Amino acid sequence: MTDPLTDRLLEHLWLSNRLSQNTLDGYRRDLQKIAARLAEQGLNWQTAQSTDLAAAIYHPNEKPRSQARALSACKRLYGWLSETEQRPDNPTRHLTAPKQVKTLPQLITEAQIDRLLDAPDTDTPHGLRDKALLELLYATGLRVSEAVKLKINEINLQKGIINTIGKGNKQRIVPLGQEAAYWIERYAAEARPQLLKHKACDEMFVSQKRTGISRQLAWMIVEKYAEAAGISQLSPHGLRHAFATHLVNHGADLRVVQMLLGHADISTTQIYTHVANERLKNIVQTHHPRG
Repeated sequence: MTDPLTDRLLEHLWLSNRLSQNTLDGYRRDLQKIAARLAEQGLNWQTAQSTDLAAAIYHPNEKPRSQARALSACKRLYGWLSETEQRPDNPTRHLTAPKQVKTLPQLITEAQIDRLLDAPDTDTPHGLRDKALLELLYATGLRVSEAVKLKINEINLQKGIINTIGKGNKQRIVPLGQEAAYWIERYAAEARPQLLKHKACDEMFVSQKRTGISRQLAWMIVEKYAEAAGISQLSPHGLRHAFATHLVNHGADLRVVQMLLGHADISTTQIYTHVANERLKNIVQTHHPRG
């Protein structure tokens, strides 16, 4: 269902805020969902009142996270309608996001990471590519979307740095360790030309289709080797969590971790202090004579 009002909002957000396509797609899905629920009641964005929107947003079948995301999209829409005088009031003004229970990321040990990174068969082109990708994700904490879009000219193996564009088109420099650099260099020299069959491609990580790998393929790669390593339910985002958790466990400053992850707000990074504290508590309970 195409909604002209939603289309105009998303065009405005792209032009004014330069939001990523993934963010814009997320807004579109949430706004289409709420618009459909309003339409069932014979309402639209211009006629809906606060109570109507509350019923559509705080739907009993939706999890708090989904409700909060839909509310954020609706607030964007009505804020824009108000600013452009397309609607005199803002019916979302007094609607607040539902409280969410904070869940700790799955704790992945360094021993589990070692098993994961040892799982690919580096004697094959695909295995060497997968090894380089896993090493990169764990060594840098890149988002999966950042990793699959990573271009050859954004990696400096000599200096050991990566130049990446993250959320909100924000640029950041991420250090790259020697181990990850070694495997990326090997993959680029040995496996990548075989996969591309000498076709030109800007992306570092490629498939046998001779194009850059997709987010879905990156997920499948991580899940495949996680299963082989005996790790349950590990995703690329889980590797990002492992990167940050292990840094904090080894004494890294939270502000440094925030910069490396590309978090705009330190509060997003503070979950890793809870992870570290939970680990310390488990150590005491396990090893203290009166634990």
